[in-house]
Amino acid sequence: MEKHLGLRNLLVLLVLLLSISISEQLQSSSQANTLSRIRSLLNYPNVLSNWNNDTDFCNTEPSPSVTVICYEDNITQLHIIGSKGASQLHNFSIDSFLTALVELPNLKVLRLVSLGLYGPLPSKLSRLSSLEILDLSSNFFHSNIPREISSLTSLQSLILDGNKFTGGLPNGLGSLVVLAVLSVKNNTLEGHLPDMLGSLHNLRVLSLSRNNFTGDVPDLSGVENLQVLDLEDNSLGPKFPQVSSKIQSIVLRNNKFTAGIPEKVQSYHQLEHMDISSNRFMGPFPPSLLSLPSITYLNVAGNKLTGMLFEDNQCNAGLDFVDLSTNLLSGRLPSCLLTGPKLRIVRYSNNCLATGDGTQHPFSFCRNEALAVGILPHHHKHIPGSKVVLALIICGSIIGGVVLVCTTIIVVRKFLAKIATPRKTTRSIVENAASTYTSKLFTDANYVTRTMKLGSLSLPSHRTFSSEELKVATNNFDAATFIGSSSDDQLYRGQLKDGSYITIKCLQTKRKNSSQNFMHHIELMSKLRHHHLVSTLGHCFECYLDDSIVSRIFLVFEYVSNGTLRSWISDKHAKGRLTWTQRLTAAIGVARGMQFLHTGNVPGVFSNNIKITDILLDQNFVAKICSYNLPILDENVKEHKSTRANYEEKFVVYDFGVILLEIISGKQINTKNEVRVAQNQLQESIMSNAMSRKNMVDPAIRNSCSDESLKTMIEICCRCLEQDTEDMPSVEDVIWNLQFAAQVEDSWRKDSSSSDASPISYLYNFKPNLSRNSNSNSNSSSV
Repeated sequence: MEKHLGLRNLLVLLVLLLSISISEQLQSSSQANTLSRIRSLLNYPNVLSNWNNDTDFCNTEPSPSVTVICYEDNITQLHIIGSKGASQLHNFSIDSFLTALVELPNLKVLRLVSLGLYGPLPSKLSRLSSLEILDLSSNFFHSNIPREISSLTSLQSLILDGNKFTGGLPNGLGSLVVLAVLSVKNNTLEGHLPDMLGSLHNLRVLSLSRNNFTGDVPDLSGVENLQVLDLEDNSLGPKFPQVSSKIQSIVLRNNKFTAGIPEKVQSYHQLEHMDISSNRFMGPFPPSLLSLPSITYLNVAGNKLTGMLFEDNQCNAGLDFVDLSTNLLSGRLPSCLLTGPKLRIVRYSNNCLATGDGTQHPFSFCRNEALAVGILPHHHKHIPGSKVVLALIICGSIIGGVVLVCTTIIVVRKFLAKIATPRKTTRSIVENAASTYTSKLFTDANYVTRTMKLGSLSLPSHRTFSSEELKVATNNFDAATFIGSSSDDQLYRGQLKDGSYITIKCLQTKRKNSSQNFMHHIELMSKLRHHHLVSTLGHCFECYLDDSIVSRIFLVFEYVSNGTLRSWISDKHAKGRLTWTQRLTAAIGVARGMQFLHTGNVPGVFSNNIKITDILLDQNFVAKICSYNLPILDENVKEHKSTRANYEEKFVVYDFGVILLEIISGKQINTKNEVRVAQNQLQESIMSNAMSRKNMVDPAIRNSCSDESLKTMIEICCRCLEQDTEDMPSVEDVIWNLQFAAQVEDSWRKDSSSSDASPISYLYNFKPNLSRNSNSNSNSSSV
């Protein structure tokens, strides 16, 4: 009996396997027939010439023109790419074609490009319910985009470029919640853009160029993942589109935008490509767009943008294309645009810039045009009292100008008075210098004005962060965000929701202090804001649940991306080295940061013990001090008071002298013995000839600096390292001598027609003369 049951089960299994095999053969045969029918409906195009009755479609080698992909013997992808510029098919029925396609129910990817397909897109397209990618570009489809397309809820990419679709975008597209790419370029679509675009939270690419859309762009700031926005050649406007800070490409060329460029655009740190040309944008042009950390292409030509450019405006090293032409810009072209990579394209004609090349309007032209833009509304209606407003503006400008001139004169006189009686430690360094240098240095009002602007920073106010906010920024403090650690802290790199990067220092406390005990030091750090300091952005206290005692402190700093100064000076693995000009600039920046810590308008700061590894370079290669050594975790934190009165300036000056040793020599200085040996060698070179001095400096720069500048730098370095504090210069004297060295270098370069950039132009904003890939060679930043 059992033997008969076993045979019966075996027969059942064989029948089942046979039926499955027959089903698969029938299914394979059915799919083959469907593809053969598709070939026939397409009038047997050349790209399908290899298809025949014997073709095993699921095992056919893919080509650039034809690809069929199967999963478990079901066709899931069909790609047919015809010849570019294919003409419209004759006797083609889009309805019959769709009927054939729906016989492939497992189709997830359908690309039918340049095949001459035409007709209105049938609603039965919705029967391809598994579609994830649909590309029907470069055909001849017309009429409205069917609203039934919104039923394809798995659709991730919808590409209908290069057809003849009319009407507007169907509102139903808002139901495509996983849609990442929406591209309908080069059609004849029209009307206002629907608000539902703002609800497509997974959208990454929105390309609507070369249509007839009108009106304002809906609010896209909630589409947090949007990276590409292409609205070229429409009639959109007047307001600049609202997008998230993750945007990488904005193309608004040839529309009707008339408003100003929003301030928020200056915080788009991931923006690489920006083209807003051929519009009617008004208001000031933000020069900071040139230095956005990711920008490579910037085109603002053909607008009414106003404002003044300066030679020392900064540029991103990766900026390849800039077009500022046909605006109302005045001032001078930033020197960074003229000294960048050889392949960089820069256009700036038809402004009012002082270029001296005959391509510019007179300044009066831009002034008059700017007044017209600023006073008259778009519809040129008369505004009551506008003449009074204009008169008040002019009077206010005159009074403000007089006050500014008077203030500048007073500042310069005080500055000159101070220099007229220099300290003993400084006089011996500069007493043999040519008088032409000192005269120019201290009578250049523009130079003095720039030094007065150092303290102004465009950083957000210090605030309290939530622990949840920091966890999101670091992916719950994932190991991939870890930067480094010391005995007291760990460092993490995070990204806030607005796209900005931060450095987070995590400090473990001892179980005895509440948050109030730490607030004195938190408040102190919040006031340490300076162009040459890594500034704190906020803090967060993490407390024990039982007694609210602080368990951990998180300090949030601005993120500084280009590694340490040492990595660009003496690191053996560095591929790029700073030039002498750039080293001078970095030294001046570090000295000013030290000066602020010692004499700034903040409570006393504890001894810094600053080393060259505590100096970071930001994306524009501005030097920033990152270590303040505040005793925030000290056992007696409540009893600490201001110690400025007890702080000895000689420690700051000595620390700076050690940094100068490394900047000059290009060799790492790590011990007191190395300091003493290097100091003695430099001291001996002062009394020697120029050749001996240059043999003491970094070989990478010894042939690109003037002897007078080098000698001044060596002298001030040696005096910073004097053992007798009476012979040491003050921080102010150090800065004066460094500026003097920069001025000497500037004059020498002009006399020798050197190609290296002027140190004065680099004094507060500079970029090293390195390859575009240099950023990748720098170390990670830390605070």
